[in-house]
Amino acid sequence: MPKSKKKTDVKKINNSLLQGFVGYHLRLTQLAVFRDFAESVGEAQITPSLYAVLVIIDANPGLKQTELAKAVRLDRSSVVSVIDKLEKQKLVVRQRVEGDRRTNALALTDAGRELLSELTPLVEAHEARLSGNLSEREHATLIRLLGKILPDAR
Repeated sequence: MPKSKKKTDVKKINNSLLQGFVGYHLRLTQLAVFRDFAESVGEAQITPSLYAVLVIIDANPGLKQTELAKAVRLDRSSVVSVIDKLEKQKLVVRQRVEGDRRTNALALTDAGRELLSELTPLVEAHEARLSGNLSEREHATLIRLLGKILPDAR
């Protein structure tokens, strides 16, 4: 019977130029962050993007869909599908804006506020894990440095 390979037996892959690319390291970090986020929120079926949408709607009562699109850096059609998904989950409602039949204001439902209050401590613990190896100064520096990457596209 063949021996099972140990993790140390796996051939090391040469990532060549990638090791010096900021984008490559950001992508690896994003994958790890999203994986940890998913494990943190469990069965809630909420992604970091959906969580951000819930937070922004909660903090900005009556927010219009176009304003939300700008805040989360999504195009209008993507925001429509995000809101559709959250509406199907009964977490968000669209409300007509008086005097403007073409505009919807967004609000969290009671279920949306309840889910957000349940998720927030889990997300805060997730954030603490992300920064666990950083001092407060390093944390602040990291956020400042990330803000310097393509600032006009943010």
